[in-house]
Amino acid sequence: MKVIWLLLVAAFVAILNETTMAIAIPELNQTLGIPPELGQWLTSAFMLTMAVVIPTTGFLIQRFTTRQIFLAAMILFSSGTLICLVSPGFFLLLVGRVVQAAGTGIMMPLLMTTMMNVVPAHSRGRMMGRVGLVISLAPAIGPTMSGIVLDSLGWRWLFGIILPIALIALGLGAKWMTNLGESTHAPIDVVSIVLSVFAFGGIVYGLSQFGGGHGGGSSSGLAWATIAGGVVFLGLFVWRQLTLQRGDRALLDLRVFNSRNYVLSVIIMAVVALSMFGTFSLLPLYLQSVVGLNATQSGLVLLPGSVLMGILGPVMGRIYDARGPRTLLVPGTIMIAAAMFAYSNAGIGTPIWLLVIIQIVMSLGLAGSFTPLFSASLGSLERHLYSHGSAALNTLQQVAGAAGTALLISIYSAALHSGQAAGRSIPEAGAPGGHAAFLLATVIALVPVVLAFFIRKPEDQEDYPAEAVEPSEANPIE
Repeated sequence: MKVIWLLLVAAFVAILNETTMAIAIPELNQTLGIPPELGQWLTSAFMLTMAVVIPTTGFLIQRFTTRQIFLAAMILFSSGTLICLVSPGFFLLLVGRVVQAAGTGIMMPLLMTTMMNVVPAHSRGRMMGRVGLVISLAPAIGPTMSGIVLDSLGWRWLFGIILPIALIALGLGAKWMTNLGESTHAPIDVVSIVLSVFAFGGIVYGLSQFGGGHGGGSSSGLAWATIAGGVVFLGLFVWRQLTLQRGDRALLDLRVFNSRNYVLSVIIMAVVALSMFGTFSLLPLYLQSVVGLNATQSGLVLLPGSVLMGILGPVMGRIYDARGPRTLLVPGTIMIAAAMFAYSNAGIGTPIWLLVIIQIVMSLGLAGSFTPLFSASLGSLERHLYSHGSAALNTLQQVAGAAGTALLISIYSAALHSGQAAGRSIPEAGAPGGHAAFLLATVIALVPVVLAFFIRKPEDQEDYPAEAVEPSEANPIE
């Protein structure tokens, strides 16, 4: 399946790029001579653009052909990467990040929708295992790669390494990508797009202000006001979609939430994303400030678990096809919660090998969670709702990731600033905040443990035994 593998590579590169910037912000602030609150926009603007683009993908994937969508996404991503690579200063670098994000926001929904349409139901588990690999492995490798590149080559190489891979994927897409499914000619609803921008953009922007550690004083009031405004626009957006979907003209068809299995899967996915992205954002900072590791060492702590997660992705898919979701999801969610609790007890004297083991446990939990959640959620929908289900899933995952980052970083930053004001060193001041943040993440991570028992395998995936037909045999797209 050349098309699927091409989409997997493109999505991996796009998400890898998304996660390399957190560690690079301090060096960029120093190199470009900008204050931290301005440098934080390099991540905030990226998240904001993603939050605006992803809700529209359900409609776009139905309105335009697979080939058109893929080429547009890769052209945007490659152009943004090139702009970042050659940018002489902050403003052009910010523009490049926004253009990158526009392409990245399209890629994951396109991958998941295409896979649901071309892979037979009874074989989706093993293919979704590869999607789980992309969405969990890329964020874990990002900090490792970023730390090594920053310590040895400089920040421009973060984009210089990714650009050739993106251009190769674009060239292969121009040659191999075919049109899958039928496109519609429904007009796009401009009002829905405007409401979506203010709804999801407002919520994510407000959360990102807390996540950037600037949530005190007047900025805290602005952040809360932005979130509240986003919630109001979200209500209007939902009302608009409920009205439009009666004539199949919705930008984001909310009938996907009529499926109980989909709703439960999305809730678990959102909570897992909240815990995962919050941890991946706080952990490098915590390891460097409190535990005393450098950028490369803190990145390498994540690497063994990331490699193991990559190896196990297809294996988890086969287990799902044979045994169903709960066999993986119950132990997987328990492992995530256990790793969070272990991190809440890590401190200055924690040996690196123990941190590596904790991260391996968390990686195993993520590997065991993503595959059944992707397969069971989208597999519970009717075929014409796949693109909208994927868009809603990725949107909520993005918002939850922003919330997790904001929550954990804010708790850590508040304790750090309070401790420093009392005359403590950075490790002594930051340790209590890290413990509190990871302990709260542990409590939140217990929710998926309970809900995991209620996730069922969709009926159409029960029609055949997992060994009956390989995807390549059942699908003519090669």
